[in-house]
Amino acid sequence: MVTLFKGDAYPVSLSDAMVASGWAGGQGVQWADSPLDEFMVTFSDGLYGGFLLWGSNEAQDQYVGQVTSQQKYRYGTLCAGGWIISTSTYEKYTYASRLVGPLVPITYAVRDRLVFSLRGLWTKEDEWTLSGDPRGANTYYIANVIQVPSAANNNYLMLQTSI
Repeated sequence: MVTLFKGDAYPVSLSDAMVASGWAGGQGVQWADSPLDEFMVTFSDGLYGGFLLWGSNEAQDQYVGQVTSQQKYRYGTLCAGGWIISTSTYEKYTYASRLVGPLVPITYAVRDRLVFSLRGLWTKEDEWTLSGDPRGANTYYIANVIQVPSAANNNYLMLQTSI
């Protein structure tokens, strides 16, 4: 993930599920109950609290003293407010095609409104409605596309958040 404009950032505790499996930078998260007096997040299932600034095992961390420190200490950096980021952490294929195949790419356009998918990745699809989730329709728009993925930008999706 590349940060072009920084919004608000807060330290948060990470759920057991996040610590066990790891995550990519830009991963969408939602608030979770904590047994301690602290703010805790877990993977988003379409709800939002923000996104995590760094992944749990970013390639650039391999040569610094912070390798896997987020998982070890169970803390991450939650991003909220207005950010401009370029990320590879978005849904690349439609919800229906991920379930039954063959994979059908999602085509993004400038000004598309984005929500978090059921896996906590940026998407323009309302996966709550598509999955039959009783919470649908997901109208929690939290970002807009400002540059579409292409070979020229290494297939990164550039977006402006408003979480």
